Amino acid sequence: METTLQVTIDCAEPRRLVPFWCEALGYVPEPPPGGYATWREYWRATGVPEEELGDGAGETPESIVDPAGRGPRVWFQQVPEPKTVKNRVHLDLKAGGGRGVPLAVRTERVTALVDRLTGAGATVLRIMDEPGMDYYGVVLADPEGNEFCVA
Repeated sequence: METTLQVTIDCAEPRRLVPFWCEALGYVPEPPPGGYATWREYWRATGVPEEELGDGAGETPESIVDPAGRGPRVWFQQVPEPKTVKNRVHLDLKAGGGRGVPLAVRTERVTALVDRLTGAGATVLRIMDEPGMDYYGVVLADPEGNEFCVA
């Protein structure tokens, strides 16, 4: 059996994070499997008990996929508890182009993506641009406070 990777992000409101992370990653909402109008309809058909489906679960997409098929599926799992501490795992969005690209160009690229994402609901937490370092990155939080970096 082949092992695949799915990134799961615990959250309070999947409907809020799906459009944000589609914008951040260039992903699209994952449509329900063929022939089903919603994921909830699909889950019911596969035998998931109603008591395991939360209110509204699966009525709108709760997962996103890379339209090119290269990146992992991302599922936004609704959980009852709020986020209370810093993430132990976070995503890095590499927009700058790497060290082979001049720092000024990397900074411009990172800033453009950060501007797009703050417009979509992210919050800037910290800018990483220590003097004398050939590095520029920004730590942000998504609309529910999950930290990620753009570099």
